[in-house]
Amino acid sequence: MFFVVGLGLCDEKDITVRGLEAVKSASRVYLEAYTSILMVQKDRLESFYGKEVIVADRDLVECGSDEILKDADKEDVCLLVVGDPFGATTHTDILLRARHLGIPTRVIHNASIMNAIGASGLQLYNFGQTVSLVFFTETWKPDSFYDRLKENIEGGLHTLLLLDIKVKEQNEENLARGRKIYEPPRYMTIQQAVTQLLEIEALRKEGVLDADKTLAVAMSRVGGLDNQRILAGPLSSFLRAPPDAFGPPLHSMIIVGRRLHHLEVEYGEGRRRWREVASKVYGVALD
Repeated sequence: MFFVVGLGLCDEKDITVRGLEAVKSASRVYLEAYTSILMVQKDRLESFYGKEVIVADRDLVECGSDEILKDADKEDVCLLVVGDPFGATTHTDILLRARHLGIPTRVIHNASIMNAIGASGLQLYNFGQTVSLVFFTETWKPDSFYDRLKENIEGGLHTLLLLDIKVKEQNEENLARGRKIYEPPRYMTIQQAVTQLLEIEALRKEGVLDADKTLAVAMSRVGGLDNQRILAGPLSSFLRAPPDAFGPPLHSMIIVGRRLHHLEVEYGEGRRRWREVASKVYGVALD
């Protein structure tokens, strides 16, 4: 059996009972380590699970799946993923490969950023399409996210922005020369994300975003108990905040839609500009 097991968002203790049973029964356990990261190191997982954990990087998962799936038709093999197994298309792809090889599969779900964003106080059924925001370069500044964001905003819906992470990435020269030399990990910050959003707004000029009139929620280490941080306010307030106000990565951000309920506003209370913009710009009736 090939198991894909969600680990949740925080540490080794977020695994479900059913997931832990699958890990303990497996002959090999892999940890997919590039679409997201846990808040603890691999040795903590190994100690808690009582199993060796093999780190599976992008090359192994996307190009070496035969190694992961080897003998999974005769014995149990686990692929551990941060969050929920269906949080990334990569995991769907490897499940399809297993099925094509006649290997039985089982998915064990867990919490992911897609539902944990409810910690922001914004209602999950008021969210539209989720958008990924990648690091810009001097020559590459993709803006397809802007169209998805515009569709959500026109429908009054909130938008979850998943901010880019770069783990075990090669620069263009090393990639071209086939050298296995990797860049240090990079994680997009809230302030980088806001800067890129406003840069595309300045280029497109379609009135989707306004630094002072668009409300947003910044979130870091969601699900991380005492390490979780949530800030709310206009986009401009994030640019003025000290960088350490947002906490360590991973970061996510929500662009707040106009279909904003007064209970959602009240959950974000304690921030003057949040309430002011919600009332005057978003038209929320507040006592």
